[in-house]
Amino acid sequence: MATKTLLALVVLLSVLGNSVAIPRYSLNLDYYRYRCPDTERIVRRVTQQYVSRKPSLAAALLRMYFHDCFVRGCDGSILLKSPNNDAERNAVPNLSLRGYEVVDAAKAALERRCPGVVSCADVLALVARDAVLVIRGPWWPVPLGRRDGRISSISEVNLPSPFANITTLKQNFADKGLNAKDLVVLSGAHTIGISTCALVNARIYNFTGRGDFDPAMNPSYVRALKKRCKPTDFRSTVDMDPGSVKRFDSHYFNVVAQRKGLFTSDSTLLDDFDTRHYVQIQALTNGISFNRDFSDSMFKLGFVEILTGRKGEIRRKCAFVN
Repeated sequence: MATKTLLALVVLLSVLGNSVAIPRYSLNLDYYRYRCPDTERIVRRVTQQYVSRKPSLAAALLRMYFHDCFVRGCDGSILLKSPNNDAERNAVPNLSLRGYEVVDAAKAALERRCPGVVSCADVLALVARDAVLVIRGPWWPVPLGRRDGRISSISEVNLPSPFANITTLKQNFADKGLNAKDLVVLSGAHTIGISTCALVNARIYNFTGRGDFDPAMNPSYVRALKKRCKPTDFRSTVDMDPGSVKRFDSHYFNVVAQRKGLFTSDSTLLDDFDTRHYVQIQALTNGISFNRDFSDSMFKLGFVEILTGRKGEIRRKCAFVN
């Protein structure tokens, strides 16, 4: 069985492209084959039910998975609740996360079929993939076998910031074993992203404290944002990929290439040779390799600091340790 799984992963990696380094085989595609063979089918069905009714959940669930993997690795710690409100989900960047109910529903369905077998970390990894599929985004293989973390602390939340420059962002990703290409590719998920005026107002009204806007921004885009976001408006929503926010496509790179990135972290992709080159190629070729590249990078993300073997646990309910 191990040999067959290894061969399956090698075949998948060859299909995805040569840019993906083969990780250690602590996870595999057949992990639940005998103990819970319907795992992926059950998760896909539940995710389809929720996301088809509310497509904006796709972006929310993808964001949740990213936030989980960047703090203590892909261990489902973002799902844990704390009676003292000091868990990861209580950190300021995570207060706007949505979609917990989808993960909980998928886990509950699995518990009815295979009690105590499938980890919440694996459920979240599958839900994120399947949510993107529902809105006709790319597919990627999700090897399974992650264990759930028992620790979730607000003090450990140090996510890549929307206000960060390219040097900081590259270091953030390098710290997780991801490279500059992963950074620019995964930024492409902003094609379905929505933010609020609260995160952009300073950039368009008072960037240096002199009533100016960020010179890295296209002036026409600044004018459009000011119509949407008044100086004291911190609640109105803003599409991160205007005109294409409901489609998972490469249009985000066209926006960034035109200096219309909503966040500093979007605009700064033009400040590095490699990330700028990628943005320009995707913009000029209508995303010739974006779907494949996104699949590659999501596959890699799923191996960040995972717990396997006897580490962690298999939670019965995703919001609480056993």
